[in-house]
Amino acid sequence: MENDLEAIDILILSNGPGEIATWVRPVVQALREQLGEDRNRVRISVILSPCPHSTGRETEIVRSYPQVDRVQSSEHFWQFLLWGKTAENWHWHKQGVVLFLGGDRIFPVIIGKRLNYRIVVYAEWSIQWERWVDRFGVMKQEVCDRVPQKYQHKCSVVGDLMIDISPIKIQNNEELIGLMPGSKAMKLTQGLPLMCGIAESLHRLRPQIRFVLPVAPTLTLKELAKFGDRAFNPVIAKIGNVAAELVFRENNQPYLRTSGGVEIELWQPFPAHEILSQCRLCATTIGANTAQLTALGVPMLVLLPTQQFDAMRAWDGVPGILANLPLLGTPFTYTINWLMRYYVFRINKLFAWPNIWAKREIVPEIIGDLEPNEIAKIMLDWLEHPEKLKEMQESLQQVRGESGAARKLAELVGQEIAKPIDN
Repeated sequence: MENDLEAIDILILSNGPGEIATWVRPVVQALREQLGEDRNRVRISVILSPCPHSTGRETEIVRSYPQVDRVQSSEHFWQFLLWGKTAENWHWHKQGVVLFLGGDRIFPVIIGKRLNYRIVVYAEWSIQWERWVDRFGVMKQEVCDRVPQKYQHKCSVVGDLMIDISPIKIQNNEELIGLMPGSKAMKLTQGLPLMCGIAESLHRLRPQIRFVLPVAPTLTLKELAKFGDRAFNPVIAKIGNVAAELVFRENNQPYLRTSGGVEIELWQPFPAHEILSQCRLCATTIGANTAQLTALGVPMLVLLPTQQFDAMRAWDGVPGILANLPLLGTPFTYTINWLMRYYVFRINKLFAWPNIWAKREIVPEIIGDLEPNEIAKIMLDWLEHPEKLKEMQESLQQVRGESGAARKLAELVGQEIAKPIDN
């Protein structure tokens, strides 16, 4: 390219579906807003590293971000890390920044030194490789305080990227309930049957309620629907025994139809801020969903069903084999169940992000062998007492903190671009 000395490469290193959705997306938007749309001047590349939680669709999702110019999938990562060669033999400008947004923290150090680029790392809870990283954007001041004094000048508090969402204020008199069972198989195995059972129970109690399930970008509709199929998911029988099938309306709008005939709309646009902001209340599993709902100020019930601990005999692999052994299978299953239940019930631990941030339970966490009918009654009580929902919403707005983490991190990148490399 012309003017190569003036051109800039920003190389983002990331890995899993959560980082792609909640870190990479807002940051590339902020980078383009600050550094401009001239692709000859600023080029943004994303290289993915292997992740145990990968769904295989991360590359496709990053390619859908218009701010990104180039993407390399995780299967080619080790060749790049070891030899510096990308699968498509990418050209690199002489000036640039490596930005870490997920993976192993040694990766940006190795790659940044090889490319002779400045290195910026986003750090949630701790900092590593202080000597070789040029700048850290951290979530909280406590992270900076734990860094040796001689490196503290490298640390800047930017905030939490997971809640860097501006709340959307929408007036909606309709009773819309959001159902968020998770995106990974382990959660969906229990989560989808539980949500379908809750929908049926709530529908009987309050027929005017409308249900919506935002589909994670890492899932296809067929992948989601199979967790509502009794032939595929034996856990359905243990959590309300409500199955579901994928149906399409005449306008090709998808929804799940439960075995009792209740319709759950499937919302595919991502991110799902528009529809979630209209929800009166959400039922969700633990994870990034709770941070997203906190950012939007949407009241929630956080559900952690434990029925699958009793379904070990249906598991694949070594646990399933051991659980089905004559004589030994039952003691093995009992022991694992006891250990899991001890951890979940006996240890005073908060699971939802807003509760972790507040260091107290501001949204209900309901843990155990959950019954859809009982959860529906709890949700109905919240719906019938709007003052309780308002109080929860106000607490969420207090704990979410200031937005702008992506903008602040992009500013750090911009500051580092103009600095010389320390050799």
